Amino acid sequence: MKPNSLPETIPNWLNGEECPAKSGETFDKLSPHTGRKLCGVVRSGPQDVESAIQTARSAQEGWAALTPVQRGDILHDIAQSMRRHQKEIAEIVAMETGMSFNAALGETGGAIAEGEFMAGEGRRFYGRTTTSAVPNKYAMTVRQPLGVAGLIIAANTPIANVAWKVFPALVCGNAAVLKAAEDTPATAWYFARIAHETGLPPGVLNVIQGYGAEAGTPLVANPDVDVISFTGSTAVGRRIASIAGERLAKVSLELGGKNPLVVCDDADLESAAKWTLLSAFSNAGQRCASGSRIIVFDSVYDRFRDMLVERTKQLKIGPDNADDLGPVINEKQLVNMIDAIQAAQQRGAVVLSGGYRLDDDAHAGGFYLAPTIIENADPKDDISTVELFGPITCLYRVSDFQEALQLANASPYGLTACIHTLNFHRAMEFSQKIQAGVSVVNAGTFGSEPHMPFGGLKQSGNGTREPGTEALDVYSDLKNIIINIDPELL
Repeated sequence: MKPNSLPETIPNWLNGEECPAKSGETFDKLSPHTGRKLCGVVRSGPQDVESAIQTARSAQEGWAALTPVQRGDILHDIAQSMRRHQKEIAEIVAMETGMSFNAALGETGGAIAEGEFMAGEGRRFYGRTTTSAVPNKYAMTVRQPLGVAGLIIAANTPIANVAWKVFPALVCGNAAVLKAAEDTPATAWYFARIAHETGLPPGVLNVIQGYGAEAGTPLVANPDVDVISFTGSTAVGRRIASIAGERLAKVSLELGGKNPLVVCDDADLESAAKWTLLSAFSNAGQRCASGSRIIVFDSVYDRFRDMLVERTKQLKIGPDNADDLGPVINEKQLVNMIDAIQAAQQRGAVVLSGGYRLDDDAHAGGFYLAPTIIENADPKDDISTVELFGPITCLYRVSDFQEALQLANASPYGLTACIHTLNFHRAMEFSQKIQAGVSVVNAGTFGSEPHMPFGGLKQSGNGTREPGTEALDVYSDLKNIIINIDPELL
């Protein structure tokens, strides 16, 4: 899909129709590759959000009246329609994010798999039966929808983020208002169009475009929104939790990470280097699960560092499938990262590779940061503790396993973690004691599958898990049903 195939202005999607913002205002979406305008985006405000919520509220009762199997069948049809339109979706994702087409195609495939899995949950939708200590008493639990789900997503993996939230919210019988990321408006718009054309009833899914403060905050604060699911920064997550907490709304928060990757003295260094590069720099480091703290045993530190720096300098940077990474999503993010690198240098950190904006002819105007490796940073420094969401990683030297584990856990975040070792005992001890929601052995810090729960500890989230069957707990309530039998009436 070419830029001129997009609407001149990306609209809201309400009740099965494209709608402008009530204010009539728009803002520009810029290409991460060139810095030039791709399209306009409607700038929604509280009135638009209120309309979307009431539309969802009106549609929810009819949607919930369908059986879970019926809802799942409709969602399965949507997933299959996504498969037929996979190329077009990937082209939009690549255009908006700056990732290569092949990377976008892979992400879209993952979103389709999520849709297929959650559609299947409509045929399971497990409750349970249990026994009672009281004679002639039967007990069971069933899942029931919450009502209206407010879904707020990040721009880094836009179609995956849409799928992770929309499919479980809908299979549970909720209607949804999706607040699209302002940097990836077209992905959410195109998904809504596919869903509508496939047969999703009008009003069940509504998409609001705009800025977080103007469209996201009213969504979170509205008392007619029964559950809020947010993926994004920890700072914004705190604000959402505070606002929603005032009305005791249910909240699911999947937040940032500062994820450790430990390289032990017995590690396969070739494999560890490959996975470190992928963890740190794929998708230009724009993953909550990116490997941004590389903890290396002293005995192999110098060799591993030199290997990593050499291979980092060989990475290809650009928009094509042959390139290893592309630009970051916008100029503000790029500037923030460069400022963070320079500040760390002033405090004694050493940049081994990268650390600067690419401004040659091939990258002119784009939001490209050379992949950056830093050493000698204080583990308590901002560069070590603040999520930067870009192609930046830091190296740390440790003497042994216990020091590595201690440093890995010395973080306000707890999303993912990885260890490279051939020692089974180390691998198991690390997996048991690492303070993270996801622990990986001999691979990368990233990677998720539709049937597996994903989420973090500490400042990486509030304990909820999406996707997996655990996502059903986010978007439904459990009702306990008790039936007493009178033996005299038998």
